[in-house]
Order: sequence, then C-alpha cells, then structure tokens
Amino acid sequence: MKVLIAGGGIGGLTLALMLHERGIAAQVFEQARSVGELGVGINTLPHAIAELEGLGLLPALDLVALRTRRLIYKTGRGDDIVAQPRGTWAGFATPQFSIHRGRLQRVIHDAVLERLGPDAVQTDRRLVAFEDAGDGVTATFESREGARHEARGDVLVGADGIHSTIRSHFYPDQGPPSWQGVLMWRGAAWWPRFLDGQSMIVAGGMARKLVLYPIAHDPARPGEALTNWVVCAKVGDASTPIPAREDWSRRAPADEALAMAEGHLGVPETDIFALIRATDEIFVYPMCDRDGLPRWSHGRVTLMGDAAHPMYPVGSNGASQAILDARDVADRLAEGGDPVVALAAYDAARRPATAAIVEANRSGGPERVIDFVEERAPEGGFADVHDVATADELRAIVGDYEALAGFGRARA
Repeated sequence: MKVLIAGGGIGGLTLALMLHERGIAAQVFEQARSVGELGVGINTLPHAIAELEGLGLLPALDLVALRTRRLIYKTGRGDDIVAQPRGTWAGFATPQFSIHRGRLQRVIHDAVLERLGPDAVQTDRRLVAFEDAGDGVTATFESREGARHEARGDVLVGADGIHSTIRSHFYPDQGPPSWQGVLMWRGAAWWPRFLDGQSMIVAGGMARKLVLYPIAHDPARPGEALTNWVVCAKVGDASTPIPAREDWSRRAPADEALAMAEGHLGVPETDIFALIRATDEIFVYPMCDRDGLPRWSHGRVTLMGDAAHPMYPVGSNGASQAILDARDVADRLAEGGDPVVALAAYDAARRPATAAIVEANRSGGPERVIDFVEERAPEGGFADVHDVATADELRAIVGDYEALAGFGRARA
C-alpha cells in the first residue's frame, strides 16, 4: 500500500511517520518551496505528545520546546480566576509543550526525511486535481513554474489546511471560512521571564483577549524566554466581510496591536505593551473555523486536520487533534483489508469527536470560564474569584472541556 499525503504541515508529516512505523509507504507533497520554521507559538496537549513520544520524538522536542507547567485564566484586567497545573505536573504521563509551530514541524519533518528517505517530502507541489479510479488514486501536482507532476497511490489524504483543495472538490459550495469578526495580532520576542518561566496566561474573554506564554529558553540569554503573545479583538460580527486570503498573515505595526490592547488588557506579571513594542514582526490573522461536514471520506480519499475540522485556536487543540487524526488513519490502514472501509471507519470515529470540539471552541472552550466570571462581575475587580463564582462552577467549565477533548486518555 502507498498513501499520498497532500500537505506537509504537522498533521501530514505525522501521518507519514505513523504510516512508516506500521510498514506502509507514504509520500508527502507540500506546496511551499521549502519547509521552514514559519509561524508563531502553539501548545500541544499531552494526549498528542504521547503519540509523538511513541514515534521517538520526545528528546528532540525537549531540545526546542518548553514543558508547560501551569495555565492561569484571568480577567482582561488581570484578576486571577483559575490556575491549573499542566502536563506532567497535572499527573499526565507525557508533557504539554509550548513550542514555536515551525520548530515542531521541523522536528517531525527531519524525522520523516531520516526514516523515509530524502525524497519522502516533495516541495513546490500544489495539488490541482485527483482521480479515484476505484483501484487507486492519481493525484496531479503543479509547481510554481507550471510544471505538472503525477503520483499514484492507494489512498489520498488531504492534510492541506483550511483552504483545502480536496475539501473544495467535494464541497464546492461551502463558501469562505466562518468568521465572527475576531482578529488576532500575534508575535514573539525575547523577554524577561515571568513567574516560573514555564507558565501560560490567558486573560480576557472572546471579545478582547491576551494569550501569553514562553516557547523557548536559551542558555546564552539567562533570565529571558522567547515569549509568544496574542491579542484578540472583536472588530466585527458574522455580517462583516472576512479579510481577503492574501491578508491572513499580513504584517502589522506595533501601534495597531497596542490600540487593541490598551485600556482593555493587562496583567501584573509582565508589561505586555513593552513586549509588543519590542516585537520585530507582528502578524494579523482572522479567527476562523468551518462548519462540520456530513463526511470526510469519499472512497479512497479523505481529509484530516484543518482540512477536515478547522477550529478556533482555543484550548490548544488544533495541532493536537491533527496528530490524533494521523494515528487513527494509520491504525485503520494498518489493519489491512479494503482501504475504503478503513477510511470510512476513521471518518465515523473522528468526525463526531472533532465536531464537538469545533462547537465548544466557538463559545470559548475552556476559556469560557473567563466570560462566565466577567459576566458575573462586569465592572471587574474582586478580592477572591469565589465571591463571584463557586469552585464547582469554575471546575465544571474547564473540566467538561478537557473530557470532551480526550485529555484523560494520557493520564499516568
């Protein structure tokens, strides 16, 4: 069996590794000219890291990432709501990692080339067409110069992101991604460590929010951390036109991000306004997802990751769920038998599970605890959060989401 994978992101590369571990040939096709360390910070949850540990990647990840120790939810003005231990500090068998997205992708990419061979990832290959002939799939890719390349395999997996060509083929009338008017200003800079140097802060609800966490340490810069920050602001609603695709990662001046944060967001742990001013590159993205689909798998072709279930970036579930998709696809194909049946079983298992997370993230996921408290105390300022909400109320919001996202499977 040979599996063609359209998309060389975290999900597609992980799938290639997992297939190889199970004795199945895989070929990755990536439309970018090279796999570089692009993007900003992400968090990857213990149940997903357990899958990467099973692939022998934990030592490499420890070299480029931080093990997340704690997550603190706060109001927009910086009042503490809930503090949670994370990863191994929360009793999981594997850590949660705070990491630069590009470095996570690079670790997996390098492992693919080492184990599958230098030709396992073909770059500058944009999927333009495919045909499922019943006994196999032929995919056509195009380079930036217009040259066409064909590949044939037994299965084609679309790991080609929120603008997936394969998804558009099966659902040509789906329209643009769903946007509720929230923009995200994102960046990272070397900055004095706050708290223990391994903690995350999420301050503010869905209308105006700050996300702050370190993603790397460097012995040459003691007392500092490469600190990832995100400022989210609701600038429109469902009727507001979504930014054009070419503006999805446009660069922005610091003043633009500062205008969204000043007077709305702030935490006592660090000066976020100075951090924003110290950031060399700031990028703007719309916070988008898509409605669930009636099916992902069509014969020998299926979807995974953001191509299947793009979700709001709350709860650290984007990359994590793509990794879980990869494991499920690989396991089912490794069972042998008809690949069509295997892909249908993957669809039946993973589609409902991820659809529930997409819906939960639309209302804030675990971060809904912040909106809950801010609604109870709209003027802000309280000596103790339990004067506003009970421990059981707070625990229910956060705990229910963790159960939904499947955290418990990774506990020691």
